[in-house]
Amino acid sequence: VSISEITNRVVALILGGGRGTRLYPLTAERAKPAVPLGGRYRLVDIPLSNCIHSNVRRIFVLTQFNSASLHRHINNTYEFDNFSGGFVEILAAEQRAESGDWFQGTADAVRKHLREIDHLQASHFLILSGDQLYRMDYRDMLETHVDNDADITVGVLPVTREAARGFGVLKVQSDGRIVEFVEKPQADEQLDALITPSEVFAERGINAEGRDYLASMGVYIFKADVLENILRTEPSWIDFGRDVIPKSLATLHVHSHLFTGFWEDIGTVRSYYETCLEMVGPNPPFRFHENGLPIYSRARYLPGSQLKDVMVNEAVICEGCIIERSTITRSLIGVRAIVKPGAHIENSIIMGADYYEEERAEKGPVPIGIGDNARIVRAIIDKNERIGKGVVIEGGDHLPDVDGLGHAVRDGIVIVLKGAVIPDGMRIGVT
Repeated sequence: VSISEITNRVVALILGGGRGTRLYPLTAERAKPAVPLGGRYRLVDIPLSNCIHSNVRRIFVLTQFNSASLHRHINNTYEFDNFSGGFVEILAAEQRAESGDWFQGTADAVRKHLREIDHLQASHFLILSGDQLYRMDYRDMLETHVDNDADITVGVLPVTREAARGFGVLKVQSDGRIVEFVEKPQADEQLDALITPSEVFAERGINAEGRDYLASMGVYIFKADVLENILRTEPSWIDFGRDVIPKSLATLHVHSHLFTGFWEDIGTVRSYYETCLEMVGPNPPFRFHENGLPIYSRARYLPGSQLKDVMVNEAVICEGCIIERSTITRSLIGVRAIVKPGAHIENSIIMGADYYEEERAEKGPVPIGIGDNARIVRAIIDKNERIGKGVVIEGGDHLPDVDGLGHAVRDGIVIVLKGAVIPDGMRIGVT
């Protein structure tokens, strides 16, 4: 049986049900997969686009918290023709007669929806995370899985010793079979025992360059009957990384699939901020558009941005913006952003707006957008912001984490909350 035939029977499950507390306040009003990315995308667009390019067209997105905007985005973006059999469907947490609990973990989320996916007669389940940035052809991983007759295959990538402390780290045999799994190892003796044999990399023609450890990407392929059996017979196994993978090693064939491309876990405000700003440079580590492999998102049909007497140095400016006599340096400007004369934006992410002001009857004292002579440095300005005239917002490492009125600080980065109003002359992060 060819890989293309097997792919037609794969069902993808994208996990996005967590509270996203590490990404708060970006997740205050939206599910983690719905967090804007790159000015015009959402986090969920990454695994969905990877699935489409891998010809995996039967896709569920599992969510639990603040799922309304995620529903809207998916309904407005992903629609397959009636003859393909493809779909992208939200599976939200729900209380039932047999179980009144919400999702307790990633594996438990799938367990609670077995009834919805049973009838699809899947040959394999592809388990994905909703908050990672990478481009991957899952057919390559499926080929590894099938060729080795594995019960479970785990996507892994080489990382340094220091980075390994923050991941689930795997020990593999020379043939790629996983024999040990340690979640976030800290002790030196633990790390020493988990160093990957050099022949594992050599056989695959890879120069790991000091990245001697294999970390789990949180990307898994299961034989369908294997996953269903685990979830039905092991009710205490509630998380894939903490329970299912390590506890399956003794009785099942758990294999590794080595991935060496760009991969970033966007789980914290700092990683989100730094990753987004890396994309505005001349040689970004990840490009949202490659020939034949674009990252898909909602088609908004907006006009090109209008720039009048604007100084720009290293920036991405998305469609539909109106910017006048401003300075923008190493920043990301999202769709429909309005920037008034005299504004200075530096090392910041401006998410833009969901609508133009004239579309709405009510207009407050502070218009939508960035006001005249505002100064924004090291900040994330969420959507539909109303930044008044002369406002100064400056992040810095000296700032403690706080939750203020309409804003918050995380890791020295000032975040203005979605729809917040910052009145004229207000100063945040500066005395």
